Amino acid sequence: MIKSEKEYNAIIVRIEELLSNPDNIENTDSKNYIELNLLSDMVADYEEKYFPIQTPTLSEAIRLRMQERGLTQKSLSEYLGVSTSRISEYLNGKSEPTLKIAREISRKLDIEASIVLGV
Repeated sequence: MIKSEKEYNAIIVRIEELLSNPDNIENTDSKNYIELNLLSDMVADYEEKYFPIQTPTLSEAIRLRMQERGLTQKSLSEYLGVSTSRISEYLNGKSEPTLKIAREISRKLDIEASIVLGV
């Protein structure tokens, strides 16, 4: 168990050293392979506790998909069948989509339903 940020940083350095040798990644009989896996698990546990990944908001998820797919607010409104002002309201958090539009956002933009519904 990692007890401090200093320990965390030292372990990260050691992991990087171990990763520099491909044999430590591929040779399951190597002591360094075992060490790398143990240290990686410790880092994952520490990061999960102290640096948890937050679920994105609907606005963040829509903006990401718009960027990934090169969509503008206008093209997104046409794609979803809603007005551009409604898209603007979703992006600014001023309103939430109806259930019908929430389904469309989830399906067409491949955003998890739990994010779209704020669950």
